[in-house]
Amino acid sequence: MDYRNLRIAILGGGNVGANVADLLIAHRGELEARVGAGLEVVGVAVRDLAAPRTPAIPAELLTTDAASLVTAADIVVELIGGIEPARTLVLSALRSGADVITANKALLATHGDELFQEAAQVGAQLHYEAAVAAAIPIIRPLRESLAGDRVRRILGIVNGSTNFILDKMDAEGWSTEEAMRVARELGYLEADPTLDVEGYDAAQKAAILASLAFHTRVPLESVHREGITGITGEVVAAAKAAGYVVKLLAIAERVGEGDLEGVVARVHPALVPRDHPLAAVHGGNNAVFVEAEFAGPLMFYGAGAGGVQTASAVLGDIVSAARRHLAGGPGVAESTSATIPILPFEAVETRYQIALEVADVPGVLAQVAGVIAGHGVSIERALQSASGGADPDPTATLVIVTHRAREAALAATVAALAGSPAVRRVASVIRVEGL
Repeated sequence: MDYRNLRIAILGGGNVGANVADLLIAHRGELEARVGAGLEVVGVAVRDLAAPRTPAIPAELLTTDAASLVTAADIVVELIGGIEPARTLVLSALRSGADVITANKALLATHGDELFQEAAQVGAQLHYEAAVAAAIPIIRPLRESLAGDRVRRILGIVNGSTNFILDKMDAEGWSTEEAMRVARELGYLEADPTLDVEGYDAAQKAAILASLAFHTRVPLESVHREGITGITGEVVAAAKAAGYVVKLLAIAERVGEGDLEGVVARVHPALVPRDHPLAAVHGGNNAVFVEAEFAGPLMFYGAGAGGVQTASAVLGDIVSAARRHLAGGPGVAESTSATIPILPFEAVETRYQIALEVADVPGVLAQVAGVIAGHGVSIERALQSASGGADPDPTATLVIVTHRAREAALAATVAALAGSPAVRRVASVIRVEGL
């Protein structure tokens, strides 16, 4: 190898950072043969030099001086997470001419524009395969393989923690509380599970996927977000009985046509038919289902978390960055020049399953149907079941699945049903996707 050693700096010595350093050192010879140049880890920046790490990082590589480390490297791997100091360090690395590899979804979702512009200005490359769905190769296919296609829609299970919870509720009949407790014990959930169960993590990933798929920057604040805290065991059981499974989906899609076409990104629980590929995603796994106009439906499936799994995606980016150094020339700029407008969530067309508690009297179905029709929504099917017993004021459960309609019309329908004298209670509302 005639080319000099490429200097690699790693920021962060946590689970992923330790695995990246360990794999780079253990498989250095093999990776160097693939690249055609030497690969030298020049340091790993950490907060605490004495903290235990698995796998262990050689003590001579550890440093607390991240700022000096990034300016002396050809490739900087950012695995700190969060916004600061990650943003400042990444900008410093790019301005020094280094390529940057990051797994930081929060940073990309909130400051992606700034980082990509800086990279383009200096001719550096920003890689981020590990930022969405860990080991699953989805960024590079969207960024490169499908760059000449026209993606219509993406449906993704991109948060392993919530998928584990919902899967156990479906397969084992666990309560929400029990599933969350086990998820926390197994390390799927942090002590504060808000980032996962309220959909923040999935929303950040949805913003990244939407920006890539539609070549238009989709800001995080435009992503509609709902979590799974309202999903009860009763909701999951009812979905199972009807032939569905409940999943927290990140959805990005084109809406409308011609001059009225726009992009909408959203995260929320949804009913998925059991014969849909996403229904078979179990445990903490992730999957991204892409509907492309020319290529057709494509499925990307695998581990969505884990230190060594995420490290696999990071190593792939390191090899790509190293090969670019040997080839020379500027990095490949992001394809985000399209001007497709970002539409509000209300512009989405979807289906609803609405469970109502109604008075068990003649004519109640007709009253409910009248309310629904009055908002321009039609019923695909309805199932009514009586409570039974000798209740002097009997009630029935009425489950309605609508045809596709605008989100705005469906939301107005639910509000009207809640105020109807025929309805005692709106028991649950959940969207139906994947049909």
